[in-house]
Amino acid sequence: MNKIYYLASCDTCRKIIKSLPKDHDLAFHDIKQNPITAEELEEMYCLSGSYETLFSKKAVLYKSMDLKNKSLTEDDYKKYILEHYTFLSRPVFIINDKIYIGNTQQNMLQVMKALG
Repeated sequence: MNKIYYLASCDTCRKIIKSLPKDHDLAFHDIKQNPITAEELEEMYCLSGSYETLFSKKAVLYKSMDLKNKSLTEDDYKKYILEHYTFLSRPVFIINDKIYIGNTQQNMLQVMKALG
């Protein structure tokens, strides 16, 4: 099943969702209302190859916890993503067993193409 992991309170996520083709078959998963499970994160990890790729270094908590000055391992990234939704880079799309992470213009063009 194709999915989007997003944050309903995020303006960028809402804008992206509005721009999706009307006939998409995505299951919507608000990560604040329904935190991601270890199994869901593991699926994302298998598709992306890295927890760091899934980790948002733009998160306010990243700065307030001074994580940028720490040497984080893959296990650290995994732990932080599971502890708090804000550490997941958003949105994350899983479409036809491919993963698309973040909201860059290039990434969104690939998502639109995949949703065809």
